[in-house]
Amino acid sequence: MSTTTTTLLLSFSLFTLLFLTPSSAAAAASQKLWCVAKNNADDASLQRAIDWACGAGGADCSPIQQGRSCYDPNNFQATATYAFNDYFTKHGDDASCDFGNTAALSSLDPSHGDCKLPYSVQAVSNGGFVASANGVGPASPNYSGCDNQIGDLWVQALITAVGFVLCKSV
Repeated sequence: MSTTTTTLLLSFSLFTLLFLTPSSAAAAASQKLWCVAKNNADDASLQRAIDWACGAGGADCSPIQQGRSCYDPNNFQATATYAFNDYFTKHGDDASCDFGNTAALSSLDPSHGDCKLPYSVQAVSNGGFVASANGVGPASPNYSGCDNQIGDLWVQALITAVGFVLCKSV
Protein backbone atom coordinates (compact mmCIF):
# COMPACT_ATOMS: atom_id res chain seq x y z
CA MET A 1 0.00 0.00 0.00
CA SER A 2 1.04 3.54 -0.54
CA THR A 3 1.92 5.97 2.21
CA THR A 4 -1.26 7.94 1.45
CA THR A 5 -3.45 4.86 1.93
CA THR A 6 -1.70 3.96 5.18
CA THR A 7 -2.10 7.52 6.46
CA LEU A 8 -5.81 7.50 5.59
CA LEU A 9 -6.35 4.17 7.36
CA LEU A 10 -4.55 5.35 10.47
CA SER A 11 -6.49 8.61 10.44
CA PHE A 12 -9.79 6.73 10.11
CA SER A 13 -8.88 4.39 12.97
CA LEU A 14 -7.88 7.28 15.24
CA PHE A 15 -11.01 9.23 14.33
CA THR A 16 -13.17 6.23 15.16
CA LEU A 17 -11.45 5.57 18.48
CA LEU A 18 -11.31 9.20 19.60
CA PHE A 19 -14.67 10.54 18.48
CA LEU A 20 -17.15 7.71 18.16
CA THR A 21 -16.22 5.64 21.20
CA PRO A 22 -16.65 8.24 24.00
CA SER A 23 -20.20 9.11 23.02
CA SER A 24 -21.31 5.49 22.98
CA ALA A 25 -19.51 4.83 26.26
CA ALA A 26 -21.18 7.84 27.89
CA ALA A 27 -24.59 6.73 26.65
CA ALA A 28 -24.02 3.24 27.99
CA ALA A 29 -22.97 4.56 31.40
CA SER A 30 -26.09 6.65 32.03
CA GLN A 31 -28.93 5.13 33.96
CA LYS A 32 -32.45 6.10 35.05
CA LEU A 33 -32.89 5.78 38.80
CA TRP A 34 -35.82 5.95 41.19
CA CYS A 35 -35.79 6.08 44.98
CA VAL A 36 -38.14 3.37 46.24
CA ALA A 37 -39.34 2.16 49.64
CA LYS A 38 -37.65 -1.05 50.74
CA ASN A 39 -39.86 -4.15 50.88
CA ASN A 40 -38.66 -5.01 54.38
CA ALA A 41 -39.29 -1.56 55.89
CA ASP A 42 -41.95 -1.56 58.61
CA ASP A 43 -44.98 0.70 58.26
CA ALA A 44 -44.14 2.85 61.30
CA SER A 45 -40.68 3.67 59.92
CA LEU A 46 -42.13 4.38 56.49
CA GLN A 47 -44.75 6.70 58.01
CA ARG A 48 -42.08 8.68 59.90
CA ALA A 49 -40.03 8.97 56.70
CA ILE A 50 -43.08 10.07 54.66
CA ASP A 51 -43.95 12.67 57.30
CA TRP A 52 -40.43 14.09 57.12
CA ALA A 53 -40.18 13.99 53.31
CA CYS A 54 -43.57 15.68 52.84
CA GLY A 55 -42.93 18.15 55.67
CA ALA A 56 -39.44 19.43 56.45
CA GLY A 57 -37.97 17.65 53.40
CA GLY A 58 -40.08 19.71 51.01
CA ALA A 59 -41.27 16.87 48.75
CA ASP A 60 -44.40 17.59 46.72
CA CYS A 61 -46.79 15.02 48.14
CA SER A 62 -49.98 16.39 46.60
CA PRO A 63 -50.21 13.49 44.07
CA ILE A 64 -50.49 10.97 46.94
CA GLN A 65 -53.43 12.79 48.54
CA GLN A 66 -56.94 11.30 48.33
CA GLY A 67 -58.48 11.66 44.87
CA ARG A 68 -55.15 12.30 43.11
CA SER A 69 -53.35 10.12 40.54
CA CYS A 70 -50.91 8.45 42.96
CA TYR A 71 -53.27 7.95 45.91
CA ASP A 72 -53.49 4.27 46.87
CA PRO A 73 -54.67 3.58 50.44
CA ASN A 74 -54.00 -0.15 49.96
CA ASN A 75 -50.34 0.21 48.96
CA PHE A 76 -48.34 1.97 51.67
CA GLN A 77 -45.03 1.18 49.95
CA ALA A 78 -46.17 2.89 46.73
CA THR A 79 -47.17 5.95 48.77
CA ALA A 80 -43.78 6.04 50.49
CA THR A 81 -42.00 5.48 47.18
CA TYR A 82 -43.68 8.53 45.65
CA ALA A 83 -42.66 10.78 48.56
CA PHE A 84 -39.11 9.40 48.70
CA ASN A 85 -38.63 9.64 44.95
CA ASP A 86 -39.88 13.23 44.76
CA TYR A 87 -37.39 14.27 47.42
CA PHE A 88 -34.60 12.30 45.70
CA THR A 89 -35.17 13.84 42.25
CA LYS A 90 -35.09 17.33 43.76
CA HIS A 91 -31.76 16.70 45.51
CA GLY A 92 -30.15 14.43 42.91
CA ASP A 93 -27.53 12.55 44.91
CA ASP A 94 -27.49 8.98 46.15
CA ALA A 95 -27.34 10.07 49.81
CA SER A 96 -30.79 11.69 49.47
CA CYS A 97 -32.36 8.22 49.08
CA ASP A 98 -31.98 6.65 52.51
CA PHE A 99 -34.78 7.82 54.83
CA GLY A 100 -33.49 5.97 57.86
CA ASN A 101 -32.59 2.93 55.79
CA THR A 102 -36.17 2.51 54.53
CA ALA A 103 -35.38 3.39 50.89
CA ALA A 104 -32.99 2.34 48.15
CA LEU A 105 -32.17 3.26 44.55
CA SER A 106 -33.68 1.15 41.79
CA SER A 107 -33.37 1.09 38.00
CA LEU A 108 -36.88 -0.42 37.74
CA ASP A 109 -39.64 2.11 37.12
CA PRO A 110 -42.11 2.02 40.06
CA SER A 111 -44.75 4.00 38.11
CA HIS A 112 -48.16 2.36 38.02
CA GLY A 113 -51.40 3.19 36.23
CA ASP A 114 -51.75 6.97 35.93
CA CYS A 115 -49.09 7.53 38.59
CA LYS A 116 -45.89 8.43 36.74
CA LEU A 117 -42.86 8.99 38.92
CA PRO A 118 -40.05 11.28 37.79
CA TYR A 119 -36.62 9.73 37.46
CA SER A 120 -33.06 10.86 37.88
CA VAL A 121 -30.59 10.17 35.09
CA GLN A 122 -27.08 9.71 36.35
CA ALA A 123 -24.01 9.34 34.17
CA VAL A 124 -20.85 7.70 35.46
CA SER A 125 -17.38 8.07 33.98
CA ASN A 126 -14.31 6.26 35.32
CA GLY A 127 -16.24 5.26 38.42
CA GLY A 128 -17.14 8.81 39.43
CA PHE A 129 -20.42 10.71 39.34
CA VAL A 130 -20.56 13.09 36.38
CA ALA A 131 -24.07 14.48 35.98
CA SER A 132 -27.65 14.22 37.06
CA ALA A 133 -30.85 15.24 35.31
CA ASN A 134 -34.49 14.66 36.10
CA GLY A 135 -37.35 13.72 33.85
CA VAL A 136 -40.74 12.15 33.56
CA GLY A 137 -41.80 9.84 30.81
CA PRO A 138 -42.65 6.36 29.76
CA ALA A 139 -39.62 4.38 30.74
CA SER A 140 -39.34 0.68 30.25
CA PRO A 141 -37.35 -1.22 32.86
CA ASN A 142 -33.83 -2.23 31.96
CA TYR A 143 -33.46 -5.89 32.87
CA SER A 144 -30.15 -6.43 31.07
CA GLY A 145 -27.98 -4.83 33.73
CA CYS A 146 -25.26 -3.92 31.24
CA ASP A 147 -26.78 -1.26 28.93
CA ASN A 148 -24.92 -2.46 25.84
CA GLN A 149 -21.49 -1.96 27.44
CA ILE A 150 -20.34 -5.35 26.20
CA GLY A 151 -21.51 -4.52 22.68
CA ASP A 152 -19.63 -1.21 22.77
CA LEU A 153 -16.43 -2.98 23.82
CA TRP A 154 -16.75 -5.46 20.95
CA VAL A 155 -17.18 -2.62 18.45
CA GLN A 156 -14.10 -0.86 19.83
CA ALA A 157 -12.04 -4.04 19.63
CA LEU A 158 -13.22 -4.83 16.11
CA ILE A 159 -12.42 -1.36 14.79
CA THR A 160 -8.99 -1.42 16.41
CA ALA A 161 -8.23 -4.90 15.04
CA VAL A 162 -9.29 -3.95 11.50
CA GLY A 163 -7.08 -0.87 11.66
CA PHE A 164 -4.06 -2.90 12.76
CA VAL A 165 -4.64 -5.61 10.15
CA LEU A 166 -4.89 -3.05 7.39
CA CYS A 167 -1.76 -1.27 8.57
CA LYS A 168 0.19 -4.55 8.87
CA SER A 169 -0.73 -5.53 5.32
CA VAL A 170 1.28 -2.57 3.98
